[in-house]
Amino acid sequence: MAAAAHRIAPGGAPRVLILGATSPIARALALEYAHGGASLYLAARDTAEAARIAQDLAVRTGVAAHAGPFEAGDYAAHPELISRAAAALGGLDGVALCFGALGDEPAAHHDATAARKIIADNYTGAVSILTFAADHLEAQQSGFIIVIGSVAGERGRSRNYIYGSAKGALALFTQGMRARFARTPIHVMTVILGTVDTRMTWGRESAFLTVAPERAAALIHKAWRRRAEVVYVPFFWRFIMGVIKAIPERFFKQLKF
Repeated sequence: MAAAAHRIAPGGAPRVLILGATSPIARALALEYAHGGASLYLAARDTAEAARIAQDLAVRTGVAAHAGPFEAGDYAAHPELISRAAAALGGLDGVALCFGALGDEPAAHHDATAARKIIADNYTGAVSILTFAADHLEAQQSGFIIVIGSVAGERGRSRNYIYGSAKGALALFTQGMRARFARTPIHVMTVILGTVDTRMTWGRESAFLTVAPERAAALIHKAWRRRAEVVYVPFFWRFIMGVIKAIPERFFKQLKF
């Protein structure tokens, strides 16, 4: 089903570049694709760790897994990364953007340098690499892009509005890209992710609202297989954010969460 829907190249399994591949959710998503026989290129700031993950995937699943460096802020290196991944995999069918950083939000409220870093880490770098990825897929008229965003981008909250603004902008960018490719076979999916149980988010939400990386990855992979366009992970965040977005501004701005 997924192979036909995404025009996967010979062999029936996709060749996927995963950006930010050392994060817990990226590792879990890579494993989901590996179980389906996908060939993988894992790109991350920590190249040594990405290589260890690639080796582990190859041993556990038998797939071809490669690793290489990726720095969101190294814009000049982005086109070469797309070319390198395609060369290593013998083609490129899809890109999954899994990176992001909360940054020092309290400091960023008063320090423009810290604020710019959060925007660059979560939005500017994503726009840069996705632009090159999109052009590559457009040239071959096939493939997919998965962008993992955040519920923080759905409405500005006092405690994380800079991070949230970057994720909101990324969702809008991805929406526009989806419109750009609406009349092509290229599939663009936005994942609006709730709180995942990682060190980055520990203690920020109640356990009830938190999902394990493995569960989140399974839901993302399932949504990709059915060619979803916008998916909340877990699903109940769609209803939570629906309620939050419906609160009038004069009341919402008084809330401290």
